[in-house]
Amino acid sequence: MVPKNEEMIIWNIRLPRVLLAFCIGASLALAGAAFQGLLRNPLADPYTIGVSSGASLGAVLVLFFQFTIVGLGSFTLPFVAILFGLISLLIVFGLVRLSSKSLAIETIILAGIIVSAFIGSIVSLIISLSDRDSMTQIIYWLYGSVGMRGWSHVQLILPFMLIGSFILFYHYRELNALALGEDAADHIGVDVKKGKTFILIGASLITGAAVAVSGSIGFVGLVIPHLVRLVTGPNHRHVLPLSLIIGGAFLILADLMARTIIAPKELPIGVITALIGAPVFAFLLIRERLGRGTNK
Repeated sequence: MVPKNEEMIIWNIRLPRVLLAFCIGASLALAGAAFQGLLRNPLADPYTIGVSSGASLGAVLVLFFQFTIVGLGSFTLPFVAILFGLISLLIVFGLVRLSSKSLAIETIILAGIIVSAFIGSIVSLIISLSDRDSMTQIIYWLYGSVGMRGWSHVQLILPFMLIGSFILFYHYRELNALALGEDAADHIGVDVKKGKTFILIGASLITGAAVAVSGSIGFVGLVIPHLVRLVTGPNHRHVLPLSLIIGGAFLILADLMARTIIAPKELPIGVITALIGAPVFAFLLIRERLGRGTNK
């Protein structure tokens, strides 16, 4: 029989941490698969559109000013992060609308880069103005972590993950059609403008929620969809659910490594995903380039 204190540790600390890591990894990988399919760009990931940068800015402002919203308490940080992520999405859409009547892929990417760069400069300014304690807290949060989180954070991300995932799964046919090009998708009866809007909203929603509870965790949405496509092919009917499952499992493994490599100290999980993801992604790019050269 499991002792009471160990049961409490498993139920109140270990289990919610594992479930939260799965939800975050699943959300980032699913959003990455959606963005790569929508933008037809293997370098696209949840950070391309600027939502992650906006969510990070919201969280950094809360950490810097140490304020709480009445009625939210400890939920102030994730609430503000999600709000700023959605605001950054609206800014991207606004820039796209001002520069082009259609949601052109190139315009979306450019607008996302502009917004991310501007927000990044604001975050750097806030860090430079922070005292040592606040700076350490902000930088550690930006590296990404699932430590010191509980059931409340699982309850926070889960509704956004379910709603965003449903939107993306429902529109997998549009993602398959858009892979052929916008003109081809339009010719086969796909409402390109409506489909892209819903896909962007679904992917941005789960990205903002993931960043809100964990900080910035890179390479999950970049690498996992690539690995899935190598096995399943480009059909998003298979790519989306497998990216969700494998992304969640990958982040659980990364969190386990972060907790044990230099125990009793703990590494930020974003460091582990970068150390694993960057070499793997570089290998995939080299492999793809060599494959194209051989076919020629």
